[in-house]
Amino acid sequence: MKIESISGGVTAAAGFKAASCAAGIKYRGRADMAMIFSDAPCAVAGTFTTNVVKAAPVIWDRRIVQTVKAARAVVVNAGIANAATGPDGLAMCAGTAAAAAEALDIPADSVLLGSTGVIGPQLPLDRITAGVAAMAGSLSDTPEAGTAASRAIMTTDTVNKECAVAFDLPAADGRGAVRVRLGGMSKGSGMIHPNMCTMLGYITTDCAIDQALLQRALSEVVPDTFNMISVDGDTSTNDTLLLMANGRAGNRPIAEAGEDYRLFCRALFEVCRDLAVKMAGDGEGATRLVEMRVINADTKENARVLARSVVSSSLVKAMIFGRDANCGRILCALGYAGVDFDPAAIELYLVGEKETLCFYRDGCVQVFDEDKALEMLSEKQIRFLCDMRMGGQEATAWGCDLTYDYVKINGDYRS
Repeated sequence: MKIESISGGVTAAAGFKAASCAAGIKYRGRADMAMIFSDAPCAVAGTFTTNVVKAAPVIWDRRIVQTVKAARAVVVNAGIANAATGPDGLAMCAGTAAAAAEALDIPADSVLLGSTGVIGPQLPLDRITAGVAAMAGSLSDTPEAGTAASRAIMTTDTVNKECAVAFDLPAADGRGAVRVRLGGMSKGSGMIHPNMCTMLGYITTDCAIDQALLQRALSEVVPDTFNMISVDGDTSTNDTLLLMANGRAGNRPIAEAGEDYRLFCRALFEVCRDLAVKMAGDGEGATRLVEMRVINADTKENARVLARSVVSSSLVKAMIFGRDANCGRILCALGYAGVDFDPAAIELYLVGEKETLCFYRDGCVQVFDEDKALEMLSEKQIRFLCDMRMGGQEATAWGCDLTYDYVKINGDYRS
């Protein structure tokens, strides 16, 4: 069945509202808090950072996802990460959830939290609770409210990131089909590396689906979307991806891994891939998006490892920034990835908008048109293709170039 891209983000699905406000957490003159609210209780799924040092909101959200398994709202702040804040950080989570529970008349353990920004400082509870109260009174289901929320959670991002899709599923009453929607927003620009999803991401859907299947779907989609991006090789303390489903579409509930479930997974993949690629292309200081596609690998996991190794390489990133067709750097990144292969068997290509150049074949760097390569490496999106000629598995990873501005941005991040 067809999956259609539609406008909007977290308010695209029925029953979801959003709001944002300027709470003065760190930034001045811009919104820095966002809220998502569902009119009905939601099944919830999540994936979180693999960093041993986990921010307080990660600890809070994991408990809700794993034990409570229901949600009504999400409260997110930008500017301060609430990480490495000890017991006071967890107390801040409890205080924020209590404020949201009172303002929205919902249980405190149905409130999910997210924070992003500088590690170490404590959040100001008075500003947080004031922001919660302000947002609770301004919730809206308009596309504009969703877009404003996606902008409020930005830190060093240069653009907000949101997308939505729609598809049809059988109606619960058996009379034809109903429209189901999935919408999402995310933020991420630096401290991005594929050890989970390395960012904050929130996805809403009005699909009726079993909670265990919702978690299974998210866990199946993440490895080939958010886990396939890299900006700088740093895995954040705050990485959180949450998926909420309120069932408001009126579809026949998805209770088994059949055709309806597979369609839902395809739609979820579209949203997650779109958000992931937008984050990779908006890496701190980046000027170009880099895509590495590995085909005909012996296993799926080896294809992922090889593709990620290339987009994570600082030398490859610098090569892209300098528009230098030094394919030896790509070969090197493939070679140290930890996958055994025959270098004489693989083929490496630069894929442009109009043509393709072969860089490497039969164990040798090929003669190619340097001017044409320079032109292709000047395109906004740079695509490489490696044919491993070992099997039938493939994977794609995304990253960005490494520029002077990355160092400038991170040299004075706290200020």
